[in-house]
Amino acid sequence: MDQQQNIDFVLRTVEERGIRFVRLWFVDVLGRLKSLAISPEDLEIAFDEGIGFDGSSIEGFRSPDEADMLAFPDPSTFQVLPWRTSSDGVARVFCTICTPDRTPFPGDPRECLRRMFVRAEKLGYILNVGADMEFYYFPDERTPEPMDDMGYFDLSPRDTAQDLRRTMILMLEKMSVPVEYTYHSSGPSQHGISLRHAEASTMSDAILTAKHVIRMEANENGIHASFMPKPITDSPSSGLLLQQSLFNRDGENVFWGANDERYHLSDLAKSYMAGILEHAPEISAITNPTVNSYKRLLTGKDNVPAYATWGLRNRSAMIRVPIYKPGKHLASRIELRTPDPMANPYLVNAVTLAAGLDGIERRLTLPAECTSELLRLSPQELAEKGIRRLPTSLEAALDIFESSAFMRDALGEHIHSYFLKKKREEWRRYASTVSDWEIRHYLANS
Repeated sequence: MDQQQNIDFVLRTVEERGIRFVRLWFVDVLGRLKSLAISPEDLEIAFDEGIGFDGSSIEGFRSPDEADMLAFPDPSTFQVLPWRTSSDGVARVFCTICTPDRTPFPGDPRECLRRMFVRAEKLGYILNVGADMEFYYFPDERTPEPMDDMGYFDLSPRDTAQDLRRTMILMLEKMSVPVEYTYHSSGPSQHGISLRHAEASTMSDAILTAKHVIRMEANENGIHASFMPKPITDSPSSGLLLQQSLFNRDGENVFWGANDERYHLSDLAKSYMAGILEHAPEISAITNPTVNSYKRLLTGKDNVPAYATWGLRNRSAMIRVPIYKPGKHLASRIELRTPDPMANPYLVNAVTLAAGLDGIERRLTLPAECTSELLRLSPQELAEKGIRRLPTSLEAALDIFESSAFMRDALGEHIHSYFLKKKREEWRRYASTVSDWEIRHYLANS
């Protein structure tokens, strides 16, 4: 269906279903969902001329003297919101952000991913992505206390969130977000959702939609859904695991390697992985963008990667190669295990795709597989074998990010400079805050 057919379908649906409000969704540089509502009478104009708004009020967009921005709805993302009443309904549509002269705005994360997508298409590739996302349910937004004592995949009457997860699935499926399954994860009151693979931009939209629905359903039930990577010191952390594969224009999975009897990966797939490992320290600020993110990565526990490694079925590796099922060539993929749920999915997919394409273009050689036994070596022994530690703090990640010409090219100067500025400020605020740990350890002994 071409653009005009999509627009005609949306306008017809709005009229037939009595939609009274259309919410225009987009995200800021930090990945936070933004929205403004228009009437259906303005929707056709929005498709043609865009809807103007004040970009200076959005993180990472424009300064007050360059505030005017235009939001152009993407008709392919139109969905009726199922939690609203059937009469006087509400719909949503993701938008492309442009400057007043209709030039795509370089600070729009969706545009950043689109640019990288175009680069991949010129090489003959399309990035497909699946996602597994974890989160916690807490009594409220200030109380990180578990609401059950269950573990991974447990089935028990004590799992009070079963009905909540069921409602969440129904809502997402009505919005055409394909949910593969949900489950109780390994931590008490921790849950997970697996989203079926889709093209990278569609999956990024789906991740943002899923987070919004999960939060909304939790709030409706008087509890709080948290995507904080490490909300409880002694409990498992939450990740955003991304399964990636490249397809060619004929719909063939170019990661499938018929001649590789052990890993079932093509040489192209191995160069893609090598590119991600090559740029692993540089992309860490994007895949793990908060101070709290490094509380998850620092220990290397809970099957969380601490080094730039890869492995077959090794859940402690940065890149895991899932088990190949005979005859399932289209399912050949890799799993990136470093990102966490607070990352901006558009930027994560953009920079990992950039790194993978760099590996393909340079024909990088994939280093030897890193087994779980190898990871038991000391940090010094690992360094001697050329296995690099991932950054252990946001500050360290930002130092690498700042000096990276690769990241500046992948993100564009606007996003790179703004992200660096905001995250430097975040680190300074954190570093200057006196913590409870300091009070407990130093106050009495000072």
